[in-house]
Amino acid sequence: MTKQKKPAVPARTSSKARSRSGNPAVRAGEAQSAAPPARSGPVANRPVAKRQPAKAPTATDDGGVLPPDGATYPQILRGESYLSWRSVLGVIFGLSLFVLVTYVVRQALVMLFWATTSGDQMIEDYSARALAFEQPLGMLAVNLGLATLIPISWALMAMVHHMRPRWLSSVQPRIRWGYLFGCLAIAAVVLNGVLLLSRTAGEPLNFDPQPGFWGFLAVIVLTSPIQAAAEEIFFRGYLLQALGSLVAKPWFGVVVSSVVFALLHGTNQNLPLFVDRLGFALLAGLLVWRTGGLEAGIAAHVINNVFAYVIAGLTTSIAELKGVTGITWAHAGFNVGGFAVFALLAYGLSRLMKLRTHVQLT
Repeated sequence: MTKQKKPAVPARTSSKARSRSGNPAVRAGEAQSAAPPARSGPVANRPVAKRQPAKAPTATDDGGVLPPDGATYPQILRGESYLSWRSVLGVIFGLSLFVLVTYVVRQALVMLFWATTSGDQMIEDYSARALAFEQPLGMLAVNLGLATLIPISWALMAMVHHMRPRWLSSVQPRIRWGYLFGCLAIAAVVLNGVLLLSRTAGEPLNFDPQPGFWGFLAVIVLTSPIQAAAEEIFFRGYLLQALGSLVAKPWFGVVVSSVVFALLHGTNQNLPLFVDRLGFALLAGLLVWRTGGLEAGIAAHVINNVFAYVIAGLTTSIAELKGVTGITWAHAGFNVGGFAVFALLAYGLSRLMKLRTHVQLT
């Protein structure tokens, strides 16, 4: 006879155990993390992936090294990967290329124009007359040679500093066209008014266009704005940033690049003419710093060059203006005063337009 097994009786739970909370985390500090249930099979042997933190923006998210967030224009190059020797090397390369490339392009174009239009003349005589702006083709050669400062500046930014060339335009980083056109209008009124006042201070202007004026006018209108913008991009753009990155004070790049600009305009200039050019460079650099971009400097440089040569061609000669190596202190005072008035109005326009003056990456 087989004995029947009694069904298993579950263990009696004490009242003390039943009185405990179902959440072990609240019991008298005895909380412990519950071990996960054991898994069988291939899933149990699979390593658990660790959660990775969210990726922070890197210094090359836009395809190039980024400037420090909140930097002013003169210190755009002082990013995380900044090395002072890069800026020193860039300045040396930049000035060397300025001398070499602009000279080679200018001379090559002069020889090309001589061979195609004036092969019956001596090359030395033709070159001297062309580069003295006695011929429109000589002015064209000089302006196109200086225009190479644009690709030179872009190449230095990309190859030496690994930064997008667009950071030369402004802190945004791009040309702010509305502000540029506004500054062009201000410069056309202020600088031309000062120019006419300074030219008529002694005697009234006698309008008598020089021979070949229309050829010069075409060259001035088509290439002088490019030449002026190229000088601003190189001197107030690249050199100001490269020199400004060497110290923590933005004024350093403004001052040193301005002195270099004035010196490279000729060693035979008298002191008032040097002060005139230095004053323009300092005011343009100050505007670049305080407005966060090149637009005001480009506008002033373009209007000054275009109208100075046009008025010279209509009254005396472009070659005479090109050959100027000295001016009076009164003339220098007129010019610097006009630039100062323009600078105040251009800065006021930037404030009215609420332009960004610091890098803003986020």
